[in-house]
Amino acid sequence: MSGAPILKQTPLHDEHVRLGAKMVDFGGWSMPVQYSGIIDEHHAVRSKLGIFDISHMGQFFAEGPGALAWLNSLLTNNVERLSVGECQYTFLLNDAGGVIDDLIVYRIGEQNYLLVVNAAKIDEDFAWMKSHLAPDVVFENRSDDHAGLAVQGPRSALLFDAFFQGKYSRPARNEILRLEIDGDTYYIARTGYTGEDGFEVFCPANRAVKSWNDILRKGSEFEIKPCGLGARDTLRLEMCYPLNGSDLSPETTPIEAGLSIFVDLNKPKFIGKDALAKQKQEGVKRRLVPFKMVGACPPPRSHYAVYKGDRKITETTSGSLSPTLKIGIGMAYIPTEFARINEQIEIEIRGKRFPAVIEKKPLHRAGTTSA
Repeated sequence: MSGAPILKQTPLHDEHVRLGAKMVDFGGWSMPVQYSGIIDEHHAVRSKLGIFDISHMGQFFAEGPGALAWLNSLLTNNVERLSVGECQYTFLLNDAGGVIDDLIVYRIGEQNYLLVVNAAKIDEDFAWMKSHLAPDVVFENRSDDHAGLAVQGPRSALLFDAFFQGKYSRPARNEILRLEIDGDTYYIARTGYTGEDGFEVFCPANRAVKSWNDILRKGSEFEIKPCGLGARDTLRLEMCYPLNGSDLSPETTPIEAGLSIFVDLNKPKFIGKDALAKQKQEGVKRRLVPFKMVGACPPPRSHYAVYKGDRKITETTSGSLSPTLKIGIGMAYIPTEFARINEQIEIEIRGKRFPAVIEKKPLHRAGTTSA
């Protein structure tokens, strides 16, 4: 008789348990879904400060004289636009233009790049990229060697300044800073997945516990709270940031997802380019749009039926209660003829249909700064 699957653990697993987090299976990882509660943690990030463990995400390193051209042949955004110390959001596509993964690529040296990929896609991404490897490129999966922390909220810049006491200038939005601390290399990027100002810290795995506790200790004067995956999901959904595996998949393209800004069809050939160019020319048949429920009703979840009149037109890809808006919100790929702002639709929840309206992105306008 086989037992429950053995879940992978981040270097911070024991700290989460010690802090009383509720742990869940997240794509094969034992991860905290909440500490004090999803709504409490959500509000902490929107108004003050929160810290997330993102050590389950993958870290790939590409370097060498061929790295730039090789990455540009695989990713949708134009890596040539990156100066050293800058980063960009981008997609890894299959030949049909479907999304294998969405990721961030950081240029950390003249010929050196760091790619941060989704946890559930580490093995698939690495195998796909390795199978297309070009000469003069050294490509390594160093995910097990690194831990990641995301510090998010309007007080994050204040924490950075207090933490380093003027020793380092904080990076601007979409920039990355390389630091040497006690002989170890740290990368601190001004990025995040909440819509608030924030930093993502990548450090050696054996420094994770110290870094986590140092940030919590120093952050206490800014009312920092440890946060779990539940708040991470509600925060990103209010901003209409897609979740890979739900809102993005190999059957959906960045153009259908409304993310063409991260696709450069003018650069030389990349995998999936021909399919996207054809789709852009012919027009898409569906679009990923956000919606808000109308009136008092249960919150939607993923895979709930969406109706227009008596016709089922699609299913939701994401859904939740918005702690900020205090109403149910979600996203769905809606047929183009109905994918208009203010269009009325209905969501089937537990066998009953409830009214909803298609909205403009984002559903919440957070106070992100670029200072």
